[in-house]
Amino acid sequence: MSRQIIALGGGGFSMEPDNPLLDRYVLEAAPVANPRITLLPTASGDADRLVAQFYTTFNRLDCRPQHVSLFRQAPDMAERFLETDIIYVSGGNTRNMLAIWRVAGVDKLIRQAWEQGIVLAGVSAGAICWFDRGHTDSEGDFCKLDCLGWLTGSCSPHYDGEIHRQPSYQSLVNSGGILPGLALDDGAAAHFVGEARTRLVSSRPTARAFAVSPQDGQVVETPLGVDYLG
Repeated sequence: MSRQIIALGGGGFSMEPDNPLLDRYVLEAAPVANPRITLLPTASGDADRLVAQFYTTFNRLDCRPQHVSLFRQAPDMAERFLETDIIYVSGGNTRNMLAIWRVAGVDKLIRQAWEQGIVLAGVSAGAICWFDRGHTDSEGDFCKLDCLGWLTGSCSPHYDGEIHRQPSYQSLVNSGGILPGLALDDGAAAHFVGEARTRLVSSRPTARAFAVSPQDGQVVETPLGVDYLG
């Protein structure tokens, strides 16, 4: 089975409840019809409102939604991770999320799921966590965060959605404070098969994606082709 990761810079059910384009795209990546999709809302602190939004959206789509809380761990937690078709990681505090995953052994379960061909997807924290480094405000100011390292380089989400996001990422890339990487606007998503990026898609006609790297003492933003799903 192909290993797949879909990293959303923003959008999806939690940000665009009336725009299901990215949610449908995630479901269509599963190798089966009527896939089981499992929300992992750790980064949000298992927020009840977020979980309710998830069920409201995905109960309308051709899938079987469920969620896994790490603050109220179920005895069948491992089965839920490994007997699903998609694991969807919410936005929120990436640093706290990764710390909880490691203590609970969830990072190892998700890695096993990925190796088995279970699709991994996520927005914001759920997008940057797969990379070597993430560009995050989990500690207050924007900074570098060491992440899982399953995808090469760094990632910055919400690139057009937060006023200080772009200059902070550019400064860190230029100074060597963070690895060169991928910047995703709200509504843009990167689809990886194995470790290779195979497609960029969006739920908004104007959503963009960039490869960001240093060159001769400056930062170069190379626009990447994005397919609007509408």
